[in-house]
Amino acid sequence: MAVERDRQKAAERRRRTLIVAASGVCVLGLAAVIGIVAANAGKDDGGDSAGPVVAPSGAQGKDALAIPVGKESAKSTLTVWEDFRCPACKSFEDTYRSTIHELTGAGKLKVEYHLATIIDGNMGGSGSRTAANAAACAQDAGRFPAYHDVLYVNQPEETDDAFADDDKLLELAGKVDGLDTPAFRTCVAKGTHDGWVEKSNQAFRTGGFTGTPTVLFNGKNIYQDRTMTPAKLKKMVEEADQG
Repeated sequence: MAVERDRQKAAERRRRTLIVAASGVCVLGLAAVIGIVAANAGKDDGGDSAGPVVAPSGAQGKDALAIPVGKESAKSTLTVWEDFRCPACKSFEDTYRSTIHELTGAGKLKVEYHLATIIDGNMGGSGSRTAANAAACAQDAGRFPAYHDVLYVNQPEETDDAFADDDKLLELAGKVDGLDTPAFRTCVAKGTHDGWVEKSNQAFRTGGFTGTPTVLFNGKNIYQDRTMTPAKLKKMVEEADQG
């Protein structure tokens, strides 16, 4: 009995290690950090196949895996890889949200959001995938930025797979004007974009990234910059805008 308890405790410690990163990111499995092949890293607990790949309206980039926010003419691009269940992603959003809104609203910054599901793989469950699908459904409705923010503001604890519940996602949609429509509800219930979400997650896993959020400014990883602040990001964008 004692041996079994010790084994279970060790397993739980390993499980927790998968989602704790010293630099404040949600890690893509321990194997991704130490360079060992892990066949099960990044897989979710969704069961059935994710289905056909249906990109949300307006998706851009390679394989239409990026959801754009901001003007196409902006001279700076912020590429953000996120997981709606990832607490480090929430921390990034809470810190930078107002600055990003200001810069995209001014036409100086374009953001390309890429959605990943690493917490589903690390912790089990399907909330990362179902929330990402719902966000893609919101993109179809032209309400992605607002719903994206609502999901992070209302993010459950990482061990709580609350986003796997369609009713929860629909409840949160009620906080976004004009989003809770029959079309949106059908998109969420059918998992219309599940296949697209899975393809996006695969692109994350094969892209050389080790955790979320991964944030690139004009192709350069800035989330690893310990001196980065909203004010510094704003200065970088304004300098680029001035040419």
